[in-house]
Amino acid sequence: MAREILVWPHPTLKKKAEKVAVVDDSIRALIKDLFESMYEADGVGLAAPQIGELKRVIVLDTRPRQPESKPMAMINPEIISLEGSTTYSEGCLSVPGEAEDVDRAAFATVKYLDEQGVEQTLRCDGLLAIAVQHETDHLDGTMFVDHISVLKRELIRKRMKRLKNDRAAAAKADVEQSASL
Repeated sequence: MAREILVWPHPTLKKKAEKVAVVDDSIRALIKDLFESMYEADGVGLAAPQIGELKRVIVLDTRPRQPESKPMAMINPEIISLEGSTTYSEGCLSVPGEAEDVDRAAFATVKYLDEQGVEQTLRCDGLLAIAVQHETDHLDGTMFVDHISVLKRELIRKRMKRLKNDRAAAAKADVEQSASL
């Protein structure tokens, strides 16, 4: 089931996610919800804290820009090496409509558990390397806006607060309209 994606600066997005002790059906259900939420929002990655679950789980699907890749879930991902450098204009489903240049490693090697609880290691490049770094940041309470200047971050924060207020007002109007019918 697609779930609501929290909008920054929601306090949950600044919290550190807990390590998953056992990969079971509840974690697989969370992964399914993450994929559905990510696809509904037209994203390439999503971390569990973004839907309010403080668990170390991310999903990725970079096929829109890397057709050779495949959708994947990573449980307890741990970046074990970073190489090179690149700058990429990053956006985030928790910061809708915004994108800024962020400096990242060009290659990332990540160790994680797959959906069956089997340990995997993957060397990533291109958008997948960026997405792995971006989504694992979420697990530690770090947002892409934490990698940009304070001025840009504050301008985006104001726009996100305005967006949240607009969404709340629209929801209230919907409820009032439904009640009057």
